[in-house]
Formats: sequence, C-alpha cells, structure tokens
Amino acid sequence: MRNICLYFQIHQPFRLRRYRFFDIGNEHYYYDDYSNEAILVKVAKQSYLKTNDILLDLIRKHKDKFKVSFSISGTALDQFELYAPEVLESFKKLGKTGNVEFLCETNSHSLCSLNNRTEFERQVNSHKLKIQKYFGVTPKVFNNTELIYTDQIGEYLADLGFEAIITEGAKQILGWKSPNYIYCNAINPRLKVLLRNFKLSDDISFRFSNRHWSEYPLTSEKFAHWLSKIDKREENINIYFDYEAIGGRQNADSGIFGFIKHLPAAVFHYTDFTFNVPSDVVQKIQPIAPVNVPHAISWADEERDITAWLGNDLQKEAFFKLYQLNDKVNQCTDAKLLIDWKYLQTSDHFYYMSTKFFSDKKTYSYSNPYDSPYDAFINYMNVLADFAIRLKKSIENSGNSQDVEELLKLIDYQEKIIEQYEVELKEKNLKDTIAKSKKAGKVASKVKEPEAKTSTTKAKAPKKKVISEIP
Repeated sequence: MRNICLYFQIHQPFRLRRYRFFDIGNEHYYYDDYSNEAILVKVAKQSYLKTNDILLDLIRKHKDKFKVSFSISGTALDQFELYAPEVLESFKKLGKTGNVEFLCETNSHSLCSLNNRTEFERQVNSHKLKIQKYFGVTPKVFNNTELIYTDQIGEYLADLGFEAIITEGAKQILGWKSPNYIYCNAINPRLKVLLRNFKLSDDISFRFSNRHWSEYPLTSEKFAHWLSKIDKREENINIYFDYEAIGGRQNADSGIFGFIKHLPAAVFHYTDFTFNVPSDVVQKIQPIAPVNVPHAISWADEERDITAWLGNDLQKEAFFKLYQLNDKVNQCTDAKLLIDWKYLQTSDHFYYMSTKFFSDKKTYSYSNPYDSPYDAFINYMNVLADFAIRLKKSIENSGNSQDVEELLKLIDYQEKIIEQYEVELKEKNLKDTIAKSKKAGKVASKVKEPEAKTSTTKAKAPKKKVISEIP
C-alpha cells in the first residue's frame, strides 16, 4: 500500500488595531478584538466546524484506512479559547479517534527560525506544550511557519528530537526529482524531509472553483484517476493546504464539501493508496537521498522563497527592529509584555507589508486589514515603538531597584569587613611593637618603625579578604 498524507494548516493571527503615532507612550493595547473575533467566528462556521464533522464521519466509516494531520498555530489555539471554544472541542474529538496527528510548529507562527535559534527553540517547545495540553500527545513531526525550511533549520529540529518535517517540494531544490519520495536532512540524516506535492495540493485549494481552469470541474473520481497514474515507485504523496480553503476560499456552492466527503472512497476504489499520518510513514519508508536546501524555501508564490515576508525594505526594517529587542525581552518578566512579544512576531504582520501583490487588489485584500503595504508598515512600527518603550521601562524599573539593593548590601558588607580588619591590625601592630621593643632593649621612640612596615599589609590584607568572602 502506498500512502497519502493529508495535512491541513490552521492559523489565525491577532490583527492589530489602528495604532497612530500619538498613541505611542499613551495607549498600550494593540489588538483589533472586533475583527479578530468576527473573522474567527465566520471561518469557524463556514469551514472548521463543518469540515471537522465530515472528517469525523470519514474516520468512523473507513477506520484506519483514513487518517489526517493538522498543524494548528499557537495564535489560532489562543483564539479558539477566546472566541470559539466549540472549535477546540471539535478538534479534541477528532484527536480522540487516534486517526489524527497534530504537528508542532512555532507558537507564534513566526519567522524566528530565520533569525534566532534560541527564540526558535523556545517557541517550538511552547507549542509542543500546547499540543500536549489540548490533545494529550507529544508531536513528532514539525511544520515550520509557511513551510519555511533550510538545511540548518532541519539540523535544529533534529537536535530537538523531531523525526520529520514537512516542507515545499520546490523545483529549485528538486530539479527533475519527484516530491513523492521521502528524503532526509543534508546535515543530520536522522531528520526525514517530507515534500508537499504543490500541484495536487493547489488543484484543491486554489483551482477547484476556477471555471477557466482546463480541468474544471474537479471531482473526487478525476482526482483519484490522477493519483492512479503516478509511478508505482513513488510511495508517498503529501497533500497540504490551508484548512479554511474548504468552505472559505472554495465556498460551499463550489461543491468542495462533497469532494472531500467522497474523496477517500474514490481513492480506495481506483488506486492502491491509503491515507496515513507522517509519523507512521517515516517509520515504514526509508529516505532515498538527502535533499540540499542551503537557502530558505517556502510554499509561497511561484518563487517558493521567503520574499512574501522579507522581500522589500519595509519588511526587512520591521523584521530587524523587532528582533533587535530579543536580548531585552530575555531580561523581561512582565507577563503582558511577553504576550505582546509573542503576537508581534506573527508572520502575517510582515506579509501585509509585501508589495508583490499590491497591484492585484483581489489577492492583496484577502484577510488583509490594510489599504496598502505602507499603511501596514507604519501601523506596525508605531506599535513596535510603544512596545520598545514599555520594554525599556520594565527592565529599568525591575533592574535598577535590584541592582541598588544588591550594591548597598555589598558596600555594607565590605565596610564591616574593613572595620574588623582595622581592629585586628591595630591589635597586631601593638603586640609586634611591644615584642620587638622588649627584645631589642630599645626605648619606645622606635615604635613608629613597625607601624610603617605594616601599612602595606593594612592596604593589601582587606582587599584579599573582601574578595574571598563576598557572597
């Protein structure tokens, strides 16, 4: 039996409210709660809840022949708790079937893997804890933000104990090779690399309702026939797309729900494929070769690179200014600031600044709260400026008071040690003077001589003692 790994990405950012220059230093709440709640509730109703019900029915019907995987960002999980707990419960219900695998990713759905290993590992571990908390499992497979991957990122993940990562089957890394095999990381072969079949994935998520598409309409039988023609040596097909494409981008009138409902039966009837989860697949199938990815790839656009998020000077400036604060954040213990730090890293903020799609108003307006990339940049930088001010004050307030208190304790301790030594030295000098006077049979006028000699001892002894005894 060959395998189809069906993955769904679920992500919602915390969108920022209109934050103007004059708000800096005065208003410290950054989020558009109305939009965040309205969008999540709408998508949950149109997509998440309906599709979850369909998948649950398919699992009950086909048992272990049908399995799926989800990558749910930390920000989406936070919003489920805030605005739609019934969605979270429906995912838990799917998880309890044992036929669903939950992948790990960065907690903030951020770009930190491109900048800071420490922050990357912190977010990975935070997300892992969330998956354990909500679904009672420890993820073994990783899905980086927007499928971003390099050899170095893979090495980080292997060191963290992950078995595999899913990334894009980009032509610039594959050349003539097929994405339908399992590969391994070029630095640490212990990490298996699963590559998305972008043609089959995009046929469902982007082209399904396009009446100008040569393959329109796409039916489950037609899709299964395409799968049956794939070379028999190609053992694993990775189909991965945004979950909200089902019922969202491809609305209910397009027939997308019927397509998903009938797809497994069509696949079982026309092909030798079964649906599986990546952690099982990488245990059964050996990688055929390492895949070399020296430069970052993603699943975005024709280029399959990171220019959708870091392709212009606006994005690069915002990204640089954000992670310039990383060291200060590491010193911060303020819970509110740390939450803001998490949400300000979300990749969507940088995507909104992209000038690649601005000419295409339809593409640009999809879930984008700004009129232009420049509005997105100005708004984000205003928020970041206020965040930086708050962060600096927080560190100064907590750090200075602690430093002064510790310094006063140290000074007091040193003064006590010095006073103690001065008493001891005076007593010692007096004894030495009396002893020498008696031995030499000289008069008391010679007492000053030993005092001069011990002056050097007096200067050095306390210094050594203080250093060795300071706690």
